[in-house]
Amino acid sequence: MGAIRVGTCSWTDKTMVAAWYPPSVRSAEQRLRYYAARFDTVEADSPFYAIPRSSVAQAWAERTPDGFVFHVKAFGLLTGHSVEEQRLSADLRELVTHVDARGRVRDPSSELLDAVFEEFRTFLEPLVVAGKMGGVLMQLPPWVAATDKHRAHETLERLEYAAERLEGVRLLVEFRHPSWVSGRQQAQTMRFLADRGMAYVSVDAPQFPDASTMPPLAAATTDWAYVRMHGRNREAYYGKHASAADRFHYLYTADELAEWVPKVRELAGQAQTVWVMFNNCKHDYAPRNAREIAEMLRVEPYGSGNAGSQQLDLGV
Repeated sequence: MGAIRVGTCSWTDKTMVAAWYPPSVRSAEQRLRYYAARFDTVEADSPFYAIPRSSVAQAWAERTPDGFVFHVKAFGLLTGHSVEEQRLSADLRELVTHVDARGRVRDPSSELLDAVFEEFRTFLEPLVVAGKMGGVLMQLPPWVAATDKHRAHETLERLEYAAERLEGVRLLVEFRHPSWVSGRQQAQTMRFLADRGMAYVSVDAPQFPDASTMPPLAAATTDWAYVRMHGRNREAYYGKHASAADRFHYLYTADELAEWVPKVRELAGQAQTVWVMFNNCKHDYAPRNAREIAEMLRVEPYGSGNAGSQQLDLGV
């Protein structure tokens, strides 16, 4: 059976800082060390909004124990999202050819896209060198549907290009339009990922009568399986909010978490490692639910400061 590693999709959300960390844990360094003494993996989502300097990744590597793993969400421009021009570095802004009325960059030139990939890879390098780099989360825009053949083709080409530019780093692909796993398209999607060594990202998200979100499909296309738990806040999922955490303001019940226990166990039978990452980072919900599902899965508690994967104990 494969190993199961459980973590959260942030350790710095303001409401999480206020609700989960003790008052004595104040600095950025203290928070990461505190988190890394309780979980052995985390997903860094802030690079989606702006590419940090490599010194940031270097500090992350230095502040976490051996065996700790960071997954990193790809910068938005790399996955087909528009980004605020002011979020680009000075060097990248020189390559911008068009900005829309909202001050956002979209449809980058090949020159700009190449430079963005290069800067993003430079940011990742300290984690790669330290042996703490997990996968890059390629979260695709929700409007990219498999039924739009032209856009779908462009999207798949973008993924292949990303794999080339980020060679040596695993890609974790999160589709957000259900057409990618509907009917016969599901087999085609999984084959595309498996043939290229890209991991399908299974998700738990609110479900609607119009089936507008990804279904809770658990699937493994590589020796890594990756699960993101977005919460089930139907009222807020499509709304506009002050922060990203507001959209995922949801605490899973024990019964809801239990729905994923057999799915994760099945994935552990197919993959060497299963990553279960909680994105409901409002208040202390993500770390609380992460610990709860770890107990349900009989993953040995992590908290001694000794990093490393925990083997799944199926029990009897």
